[in-house]
Amino acid sequence: MLPTVGKIYKFIDGFAPFRTAMDFDNCGFQAGDAAAEVHTALLALDITPDVVLEASHRNAQLIISHHPIIFNPLRSLKAGTAPYMLAEYGIAAICAHTNLDLARGGVNTCLADRLCLTDVKALAVDKASGLPAALAGKPAKKYRPSEFAGFVKKALGCDGLFYTDGGKEISSVGLCSGAGSDYVDAAYSFGCQAFVTGEAKHHELIHAETIGMTLIAAGHYYTEDVVIRPLAERLKKAFPSVKFLRAESSHCPARYL
Repeated sequence: MLPTVGKIYKFIDGFAPFRTAMDFDNCGFQAGDAAAEVHTALLALDITPDVVLEASHRNAQLIISHHPIIFNPLRSLKAGTAPYMLAEYGIAAICAHTNLDLARGGVNTCLADRLCLTDVKALAVDKASGLPAALAGKPAKKYRPSEFAGFVKKALGCDGLFYTDGGKEISSVGLCSGAGSDYVDAAYSFGCQAFVTGEAKHHELIHAETIGMTLIAAGHYYTEDVVIRPLAERLKKAFPSVKFLRAESSHCPARYL
C-alpha cells in the first residue's frame, strides 16, 4: 500500500514540526488531497510553473518544496500560475520553510555540512521555538578571506558570490541560509571571523567591513538548495515504495556575468 500525502506530511512534521515555523511564515500542506496516494514526489526549492509542469510530465502526485507556494493571501487565481497549475493537474504541495531552516538536519545543518564545519553550535536562537536560527562552527583549516570565499563558491557550486574582506584569518564561521545577514553582529560577538549567508544589503556589507567581518553572500538559492538531496534521502528511507526525485527544472533564477 502506498503512503498518502498526509502520511508524508506527518513524517516531515515529526522532524521539522510546522508549529515551530517563524510567525511571519506560511508553510505546511498547501494544496491537494491529503488522502491521495503517492508513488512519485518531486522536490524543489521553489514551486514554479516549470516545476509543476515537470511534476505532471513525471507523473508525480506531490511536490515538496522549501519556499511556500502560497505566502501572502491570494487575490486571484489565474491560468499559467503555479497555484492554478497545481489544481489543474491535481498535484499536492507540502512546503517546509522556516521549520526546516530551524530543524536538526535541516537547511542550516546541511549548509554547515557542505562547508565542512565541525564543532557546530547554535549562534543565535529563535525566541518563539527555542531552536537554533543560525549556527557557528570550525572550518577544516584556517583560511584567508579571499581563499575562504573561493572555497564557499566551489562547495556550493555558485556561479558567483560577493564578500567583504574582514582582514582576519578565519578559524570560526557563522552561517544562516537564505536571508540571514541580520546575524552578523551575533557572529561577531560569538568570535567568528566570517559569516556565510545568501543575501546582504549594501549597508550590511559596509557594517561587516567596518567591524572586520568577512561576510559572504553566496546567493539565496545556493545556500538553501543544499537541503534538497539530504531531504530526498531521508524521505526515501522512510518511504521506500515512493520515488523522491529532485526537480530538474529547479534552478537559481539569477544570472552572473
